[in-house]
Amino acid sequence: MIGDIHQRVTRSSVNSLAFFSHSAYVASFEPRDVSDALSDPKWVNAMHEELENFERNHIWDLVEPPPNCRPIGTKWGFENKQGEDGMVARNKARLVAQGFCQKEGIDYEETFAPVARLEAIRILLAFAASKGFKLQQMDVKSAFLNGFIEEEVYVGQPPGFESARFTDRVYKLRKALYGLKQAPRAWHARLKSFLLKSGFVMGSVDKTLFLLSRDGDTLIVQIYVDDIIFGGSSHALVSSFAEQMSKEFEMSLMGELQFFLGLQIKQGLEGTFVHQAKYTRDILKKFNMGDSKPMTTPMSTNTALDADEDGEAVDQKEF
Repeated sequence: MIGDIHQRVTRSSVNSLAFFSHSAYVASFEPRDVSDALSDPKWVNAMHEELENFERNHIWDLVEPPPNCRPIGTKWGFENKQGEDGMVARNKARLVAQGFCQKEGIDYEETFAPVARLEAIRILLAFAASKGFKLQQMDVKSAFLNGFIEEEVYVGQPPGFESARFTDRVYKLRKALYGLKQAPRAWHARLKSFLLKSGFVMGSVDKTLFLLSRDGDTLIVQIYVDDIIFGGSSHALVSSFAEQMSKEFEMSLMGELQFFLGLQIKQGLEGTFVHQAKYTRDILKKFNMGDSKPMTTPMSTNTALDADEDGEAVDQKEF
């Protein structure tokens, strides 16, 4: 262990090129388990950041376990968030509940929450391009921690961060935790309630689409869990919405929409261009084909093909 896990690691400044300065703030590897993460100060910082989000959002209270209490276990998940260039942008440590231990009717009731389809995102891109909207993107930090739960749920203390004084205590949840079966539904209900109170109208077919009309201007918002795409005919209306969301939730304003659900998006005066260059590079790298010679037709152009009169018919749609 490097240092005290109960204290965040102080980051020292690095006077060097941008790459080396950036690498001083993030780790390039993904830990195998908690002990592996605790051996690196950058991942310790990421874990502290997650627990600090819990404190700010008043997620839970450390209490004596009630009689016959069987708390739900918790575990850490680790992921390196990459930018469009493929470089590690930040280390994300997430504490999740082991929802497979929950029992229906006791720990949760309803779990369904609508999620935007990829086709809906493409339609929104086409609509914005036709209207000349500049789409923006924002991300809700620890979105599921904003959802209120109605059930009485207890979880165990975070591995590696157990209280030295109260080892036998458990956390009673006030709000949803990642991994809980009702967490997506609780978050969507909270966000939907806020948008409707703010004057938005929810789509009759797509329940993740919200529309606001004010003084002849239009603002359109598409939700994909904790990622929000928005744009409108008025810059003032768009800025007002971003400010309103930042006051209600802890947000990361990411600016113009450029990378979403594996799609790389370029918005310009000539229109909107959508491609998947990074996805293609990742696939080639996965199968060790990064240095392969590109071909417009994936076979020899000199091959002569004849109809197989004796062959079996195949379903062309399958290919």
